Parts: sequence; structure tokens; C-alpha cells
Amino acid sequence: MNLLIGVLIAIGFFFVLQYGMVLKMRMKKGKQAPELSGKYDRALKNGGAALFYFYSDGCGACKPMTPLFDEFSSTRKNVFKVNISNDMATARKFGVMGTPSTVLVRDGKIAEFLVGPQPRERIEALLPGR
Repeated sequence: MNLLIGVLIAIGFFFVLQYGMVLKMRMKKGKQAPELSGKYDRALKNGGAALFYFYSDGCGACKPMTPLFDEFSSTRKNVFKVNISNDMATARKFGVMGTPSTVLVRDGKIAEFLVGPQPRERIEALLPGR
């Protein structure tokens, strides 16, 4: 009986942490986008909107989304794949706490912050310059 209670508490704790992370990321909507440099900064200043996809090579949930962003980033100039293993600084600036995360920045503000795998249709609806 004690083992069952321990397992249920652990599962509950896990879900509370996950929900807290998602809630914290969603609260970033409407906030000012962080100061960026290089190609990210140029895209935001020139185009006004950019879509950032944060992933890591070891992320199982990222596997179905990464080919979508390969396609989108090769055909659209303001779509960026950010591998957090190589560019943790950008992920930290946005406050990314888990992968995959997708962030839409429009007019200098975070317009959308999605956590977890998303269907193609949802991502296409976010694409800048549609």
C-alpha cells in the first residue's frame, strides 16, 4: 500500500512540474522579445516576425517536428531552428525550459509560445509571411 501511495505521489509531482513549466512558458505571451544578435536580430528588425523552433538531438518528441522545420526554414527566411545543445544562450533568453518549444515573435513581442510536439497545421498557421 505504501508503495502505491509513493508511486501516485511521484506521478502527481511529475504532472505538477510539467503543468507548471507549460504555464510559465505560456505566460510569456505578450511580453517583450529578448535582445538577440546576428541573424535572429536582423530577421526581427527587417521582417517584423520570426518563428523559432527549439529542439535537441536527443529529444524523442522533437523527432517528428524537426523535418517540418527543416522544410520551413529552407523555404522561408524568418523560420529558425535552434539546437539548444549548440545555442543554449538563445534558449535561455527566451526562457525555454523544455523541447520541443516553438516561439513566434511578432512586432517585438512574443505572440505565441508552444510547448511540446505540434501538428503541421498548427505550425503552418504560425508561419511568418504566409
